[in-house]
Amino acid sequence: MFDKDLVDEILSQVLTAAHRIERRSKDIFEPDDFLISDAGIDKLDAICMMLIAIGENLKNLDKVTDGKLLVRFPEVDWKGAKGMRDIISHHYFDLNAEVVFSICKDRIPGLVETTMKIKKSL
Repeated sequence: MFDKDLVDEILSQVLTAAHRIERRSKDIFEPDDFLISDAGIDKLDAICMMLIAIGENLKNLDKVTDGKLLVRFPEVDWKGAKGMRDIISHHYFDLNAEVVFSICKDRIPGLVETTMKIKKSL
């Protein structure tokens, strides 16, 4: 078995980052909103930092649970979320604003919902 308190803390950090993404992207209505101003670019940078944090926390979660927790919740593309961390970290200047926009609008709400479901299951 795994340390439930540690897992809960990691999941809380994922939720904190996801909520920050939701807050920061609420005034972004299309991918170009990230690119047309310094404020938009700053939001893109801040959101990417939280995506990195989510990916890193998910990798840590797999380590402390021996890869046995996240697989029980297939409604989220965990591999994609962890992989996004690597893409942003290693290829930031090749990043596509459309991809980040899609993640903010289409993936983060499901991540929040599933993360809360996992926390309740502990």
